[in-house]
Formats: sequence, C-alpha cells, structure tokens
Amino acid sequence: MSKTAHTHDVHIIGGGLAGSEAAWQLAQRGVKVRLSEMRGSGEMTPAHQTNGLAELVCSNSFRSDDDTKNAVGLLHHEMRALDSIVMRAGEVARVPAGSAMAVDRDVFSDEVEKALSGHPNITVVRERVDSLPESGLTIVATGPLTAQSLAESIVGATGEERLAFFDAIAPIIHHDSIDMSKCWIQSRWNKRTEASNEDGDYINCPMTKEQYLAFHAGLMEGEKGEFREWEKDTPYFDGCMPIEVMAERGLETLRYGPMKGVGLDNPYDTSEEHPQGKWPYAVVQLRQDNKLGTLWNMVGFQTKLKYAAQIDLFRTIPGLENAEFARLGGLHRNTFLNSPRVLDRQLRLKAAPHVRFAGQVTGCEGYVESAAIGLVAGMMAAGELADREWSPLPATTALGALLSHITGDAEADTFQPMNVNFGLFPPLHEVKKKQRKEAYTSRAKADLAAWIKASEAIPA
Repeated sequence: MSKTAHTHDVHIIGGGLAGSEAAWQLAQRGVKVRLSEMRGSGEMTPAHQTNGLAELVCSNSFRSDDDTKNAVGLLHHEMRALDSIVMRAGEVARVPAGSAMAVDRDVFSDEVEKALSGHPNITVVRERVDSLPESGLTIVATGPLTAQSLAESIVGATGEERLAFFDAIAPIIHHDSIDMSKCWIQSRWNKRTEASNEDGDYINCPMTKEQYLAFHAGLMEGEKGEFREWEKDTPYFDGCMPIEVMAERGLETLRYGPMKGVGLDNPYDTSEEHPQGKWPYAVVQLRQDNKLGTLWNMVGFQTKLKYAAQIDLFRTIPGLENAEFARLGGLHRNTFLNSPRVLDRQLRLKAAPHVRFAGQVTGCEGYVESAAIGLVAGMMAAGELADREWSPLPATTALGALLSHITGDAEADTFQPMNVNFGLFPPLHEVKKKQRKEAYTSRAKADLAAWIKASEAIPA
C-alpha cells in the first residue's frame, strides 16, 4: 500500500459512475475529496472512448424509470430522494426511450464533470494509482476495468483471487444511414411517456423467417474475437450477453429475447395472415443514443464479432444495408471482488477497514446499481468522518436490498454480479402475485422516507 500526504478527507480512486457519485455525496456534506482518475493522465482502458468522468461505455440506458412496478425504477426514485448527481445529470441529458431512462452519453458525462470539477470540496486529479493507500479514508471505485497494478494490490490485501466475467458493447449507427422506407418507429405495445417521441421511441427493422434464419446462421459462423489463455474459463454476465452467445443457445432464443416482434405492428406487411396484429417474425430495434437523434444503438446487440464480420452481417438487416457505424461492438474483461467474503456491511475491506469499495468492482451489475453503491459508500464515509453511527438502510428498499446482497446475504462460494431485482427484497407472500410489485415499491418508499427522516441523511 502506498503512503500519501493527505490534503483531503477522503481519497476516491476512479472517476466512473460510482466514484463520481461518492465524491458528490461527500462534497455535499462538506467533506474534502481527492478524486483520482487514470484517464487523462496518458492512460486509457480497453473500453472507454473519452477522458470524461462518468463515461457510459456500453448502453446509454439506465433501464426502466417506472418506480411503481420495477426494481430499477424504484432505485431511481431512491437515488433522487438522496440527491444523486447521476440522476440529476441524467435528467439534463435525457433522450426519448419509452418508459426507460436513456441519455445522451456526452451530455451526461459533461454534466457530471461540470458539477464535480466546479465543486469547492472536490479536487479532480488525473493520475494512475498503483496500490491501495496505507492510511486515510479511501473509496476504491475503479470499476470492472481496474488497472493491473492496482488489481494486484487489491488481491494482495484481500488474500482472495479476484473473479471475472466478460462484458460486451453494442454498436451505434448514424441515423441518416438508416433506410426508413424499410423500418418504422414505434414503442412496443405503443407505450408512451412524457419524454417519448411522437410516433414511438424505437426504430424497428423487421425480418421474415428466411431473413432471420440467414442472420442466425451468420451469427454462428461469423469470425469472433480470440480469447487469451487466462480468459478461457471466464463466464459471461447474463445481463450483457453477446448476441452470438445467445444464438448458440438455440435457434429461437433471439426471437424470445432482443429480436422478439411481439407488440410491434409492421406497416409494410400487407398480408392478411396475422389475426393478433402484423407482428414481424423477428425484429432488430434501435434506440436513440443522443439528444440530437443522430445516433441510434442496436438494442441487445452486444457482440464479440470482429469488426469486419459485424459490418458484413449487420448490413444484411432490412433498413441497415448502408448503415454507417459510429461505434462497432466490442468485448472487455470485467473484474470484481468476492464481496460477501472480503467486505463488511459498510463496504469496508475487512483486512484494511480504512478502504471502502464501491460500484461494479463490488459485484453489482448495471449503471444505476454501480452509482447507487457509490452513493451509499459516500454517505457511509461522511458519517464515519463525523463520528456518527451508521444506521443501516432498510432491507426493504432497493438500496438496502442491493447492499445486503453484496455485503453478506449472497453465498460467497457462488457469488456473481447482480442487477437489482425484487428477488433481493424481503418477500411479501401474503400479497397476491399481481399486486406484489406495487406492494414492494410502496413499502420501500415509505421505509426510505422514514429512514431519511430518522437518520438525517440529507445535508441541510
């Protein structure tokens, strides 16, 4: 562990979603923060494209914003109640995406960077940190792409081999290269929100059975990226599965996943053979990726196909024959701790309690979940500095349920990354199944409000 002369109260390593959120929570409570970010110091990760804080490297979606029936939407609600900078910036950068919350990724990163760089309690330093500090409160939020030297320092401190999985990135297409004479805009089941476009939020590229079968064969046969020797036993995370890996699970898997045509009426289908609606046999959906509407990403099309194979295959999709790609798909290796074994209930490293971990490196999965754990880590560190006893978040809340899973409720021997979901919440067996999701969210909101009031969690 490295020795550092402290000119700050808390040192945060990593300027992604979790590190940015932790810095904001601390600074808003009057705590001096040093935020170290490797990008911008001449270093770059395999997945990032810019030096911006809180850059979104995969999808531009924070998933469902429905806080009445959806666990991640409930997490949005709870983060807003705790003055999340990620939620603040997300509203500014928001683009139409039906009931989901999607953002212009450049506007989003700029908003976060502006807020943190301009805060009097935050000093952003572009530097690579190679080892865990020996003293001083520290939050490690280096995410799934932790640099090798720091990762080795973490392994040395935990005495545990780090786990790993692969994460894949979806391609982004220039809108003006899409042939809209073959595609149409519609949200599934015509669902609308205030942020929705007039006709819907997704461009739909329909496929006949013959086209789908040819596309599936192309996925199976396309040239894939090579694995290094140490990567061969590394599993994928199911929430970000490469599309060709899904295709390997069966001929119909994609039609019941990202390529399902249910709830989408194809205006180009003139046949009379669809009593339930003119749903395409299969469909490729594109979602708006920036506020201008000039970039659209391929929903659920994370891939490890080589670039040339991607271009050749994706240009067989109706409407994308002349597609120009702003970014092609990619694959990177994610690392995370066996948190139930090495972290305590306040995200502190059991072997070095002055060090907390936050974000995806703890084994949570997803943008929102990563930021949420950063938010909680920042609050915990602020409380520790103020010599206040931490009042545990109710396990009935999304934040509490996710935190409980990471820090002890999950089985250490089989621990894997997890998105927030109602399966992590204390069950409500007495409530009828159809009403259960609403009951979970109602209970969580009431319990969080009571916790905020009792713990004075929001700074004056």
